[in-house]
Amino acid sequence: MKNSLKKGYSFGLTSGIITTLGLIVGLNSSTGSKLVVIGGIITIAIADAMSDALGMHISQESENKHSTKQIWESTASTFIAKFIFALSFIVPVLLLDLRIAVIVSIIWGLFALGVLNYLIAKSEKTSPFNVIIKHIVIAVVVIILTDIAGKYIALYFS
Repeated sequence: MKNSLKKGYSFGLTSGIITTLGLIVGLNSSTGSKLVVIGGIITIAIADAMSDALGMHISQESENKHSTKQIWESTASTFIAKFIFALSFIVPVLLLDLRIAVIVSIIWGLFALGVLNYLIAKSEKTSPFNVIIKHIVIAVVVIILTDIAGKYIALYFS
Protein backbone atom coordinates (compact mmCIF):
# COMPACT_ATOMS: atom_id res chain seq x y z
CA MET A 1 0.00 0.00 0.00
CA LYS A 2 1.20 3.50 -0.79
CA ASN A 3 2.65 5.32 2.21
CA SER A 4 0.28 8.28 1.81
CA LEU A 5 -2.75 5.99 1.96
CA LYS A 6 -1.32 3.92 4.80
CA LYS A 7 -0.71 7.09 6.82
CA GLY A 8 -4.22 8.41 6.23
CA TYR A 9 -6.03 5.14 6.88
CA SER A 10 -4.07 4.31 10.02
CA PHE A 11 -4.53 7.81 11.44
CA GLY A 12 -8.22 7.93 10.49
CA LEU A 13 -8.98 4.50 11.90
CA THR A 14 -7.11 5.09 15.14
CA SER A 15 -8.72 8.47 15.66
CA GLY A 16 -12.12 7.11 14.63
CA ILE A 17 -11.89 4.32 17.16
CA ILE A 18 -10.58 6.24 20.14
CA THR A 19 -12.56 9.45 19.64
CA THR A 20 -15.84 7.70 18.93
CA LEU A 21 -15.46 5.27 21.83
CA GLY A 22 -14.71 8.17 24.17
CA LEU A 23 -17.75 10.03 22.89
CA ILE A 24 -20.06 7.01 23.17
CA VAL A 25 -18.93 6.16 26.69
CA GLY A 26 -19.02 9.77 27.89
CA LEU A 27 -22.44 10.53 26.42
CA ASN A 28 -23.87 7.28 27.72
CA SER A 29 -22.53 7.98 31.22
CA SER A 30 -23.85 11.54 31.24
CA THR A 31 -27.22 11.09 29.51
CA GLY A 32 -28.08 7.42 29.02
CA SER A 33 -29.88 8.57 25.87
CA LYS A 34 -29.70 6.54 22.68
CA LEU A 35 -30.70 9.60 20.65
CA VAL A 36 -27.87 11.68 22.14
CA VAL A 37 -25.33 8.92 21.50
CA ILE A 38 -26.46 8.47 17.88
CA GLY A 39 -26.39 12.24 17.35
CA GLY A 40 -22.89 12.36 18.81
CA ILE A 41 -21.64 9.56 16.57
CA ILE A 42 -23.02 11.24 13.43
CA THR A 43 -21.57 14.59 14.50
CA ILE A 44 -18.13 13.12 15.15
CA ALA A 45 -18.24 11.17 11.88
CA ILE A 46 -18.72 14.41 9.97
CA ALA A 47 -17.01 17.18 11.94
CA ASP A 48 -14.08 15.27 13.40
CA ALA A 49 -13.41 13.35 10.20
CA MET A 50 -13.20 16.64 8.31
CA SER A 51 -11.09 18.21 11.05
CA ASP A 52 -8.65 15.28 11.13
CA ALA A 53 -8.43 15.23 7.33
CA LEU A 54 -7.62 18.94 7.29
CA GLY A 55 -5.07 18.41 10.06
CA MET A 56 -3.45 15.62 8.04
CA HIS A 57 -3.48 17.84 4.95
CA ILE A 58 -1.79 20.75 6.71
CA SER A 59 0.70 18.46 8.44
CA GLN A 60 1.70 16.89 5.13
CA GLU A 61 1.99 20.31 3.45
CA SER A 62 4.17 21.62 6.26
CA GLU A 63 6.75 18.87 5.73
CA ASN A 64 7.56 20.12 2.21
CA LYS A 65 8.47 16.60 1.10
CA HIS A 66 5.22 15.26 -0.32
CA SER A 67 3.71 15.72 -3.74
CA THR A 68 0.30 17.33 -4.11
CA LYS A 69 -1.10 13.91 -5.04
CA GLN A 70 0.35 12.29 -1.89
CA ILE A 71 -1.04 15.07 0.28
CA TRP A 72 -4.53 14.65 -1.15
CA GLU A 73 -4.32 10.84 -0.86
CA SER A 74 -3.50 11.17 2.84
CA THR A 75 -6.25 13.76 3.29
CA ALA A 76 -8.92 11.69 1.56
CA SER A 77 -7.93 8.41 3.19
CA THR A 78 -7.98 10.04 6.64
CA PHE A 79 -11.48 11.39 6.04
CA ILE A 80 -12.84 8.15 4.57
CA ALA A 81 -11.38 5.94 7.29
CA LYS A 82 -12.58 8.13 10.14
CA PHE A 83 -16.01 8.82 8.64
CA ILE A 84 -16.83 5.19 7.82
CA PHE A 85 -15.36 3.71 10.97
CA ALA A 86 -17.04 6.24 13.25
CA LEU A 87 -20.37 5.47 11.59
CA SER A 88 -19.83 1.73 12.14
CA PHE A 89 -20.48 2.32 15.84
CA ILE A 90 -24.09 3.31 15.07
CA VAL A 91 -25.00 -0.29 14.22
CA PRO A 92 -24.87 -1.70 17.77
CA VAL A 93 -26.52 1.44 19.17
CA LEU A 94 -29.44 1.08 16.74
CA LEU A 95 -29.85 -2.66 17.24
CA LEU A 96 -29.21 -3.17 20.96
CA ASP A 97 -30.09 -1.78 24.34
CA LEU A 98 -27.75 1.17 24.93
CA ARG A 99 -25.85 -0.44 27.82
CA ILE A 100 -25.16 -3.56 25.74
CA ALA A 101 -24.39 -1.44 22.66
CA VAL A 102 -21.71 0.45 24.59
CA ILE A 103 -20.05 -2.83 25.60
CA VAL A 104 -20.26 -4.18 22.05
CA SER A 105 -18.83 -0.91 20.73
CA ILE A 106 -15.90 -1.11 23.14
CA ILE A 107 -15.19 -4.70 22.11
CA TRP A 108 -15.50 -3.81 18.41
CA GLY A 109 -13.26 -0.77 18.75
CA LEU A 110 -10.54 -2.51 20.76
CA PHE A 111 -10.59 -5.48 18.39
CA ALA A 112 -10.27 -3.23 15.33
CA LEU A 113 -7.47 -1.25 17.00
CA GLY A 114 -5.65 -4.49 17.76
CA VAL A 115 -6.00 -5.74 14.18
CA LEU A 116 -4.83 -2.40 12.76
CA ASN A 117 -1.77 -2.37 15.02
CA TYR A 118 -1.02 -5.99 14.21
CA LEU A 119 -1.04 -5.23 10.48
CA ILE A 120 1.12 -2.13 10.94
CA ALA A 121 3.64 -3.99 13.11
CA LYS A 122 3.84 -6.84 10.62
CA SER A 123 4.38 -4.45 7.72
CA GLU A 124 7.15 -2.74 9.71
CA LYS A 125 8.60 -6.15 10.66
CA THR A 126 8.34 -5.45 14.39
CA SER A 127 6.83 -7.45 17.22
CA PRO A 128 3.10 -6.72 17.28
CA PHE A 129 2.56 -7.55 20.97
CA ASN A 130 4.09 -4.41 22.49
CA VAL A 131 2.53 -2.11 19.89
CA ILE A 132 -0.93 -3.63 20.37
CA ILE A 133 -0.77 -3.55 24.17
CA LYS A 134 0.48 0.06 24.26
CA HIS A 135 -2.31 1.32 22.03
CA ILE A 136 -5.04 -0.77 23.68
CA VAL A 137 -3.97 0.63 27.07
CA ILE A 138 -4.23 4.18 25.73
CA ALA A 139 -7.72 3.45 24.37
CA VAL A 140 -8.79 1.92 27.69
CA VAL A 141 -7.51 4.99 29.55
CA VAL A 142 -9.61 7.20 27.24
CA ILE A 143 -12.65 4.99 27.87
CA ILE A 144 -12.19 5.15 31.65
CA LEU A 145 -11.60 8.91 31.69
CA THR A 146 -14.61 9.67 29.50
CA ASP A 147 -16.80 7.42 31.64
CA ILE A 148 -15.70 9.31 34.75
CA ALA A 149 -16.17 12.66 33.00
CA GLY A 150 -19.66 11.65 31.86
CA LYS A 151 -20.66 10.64 35.39
CA TYR A 152 -19.42 13.93 36.82
CA ILE A 153 -21.21 15.88 34.11
CA ALA A 154 -24.46 14.06 34.95
CA LEU A 155 -23.90 14.65 38.67
CA TYR A 156 -23.10 18.35 38.49
CA PHE A 157 -25.05 19.58 35.47
CA SER A 158 -28.36 17.76 35.59
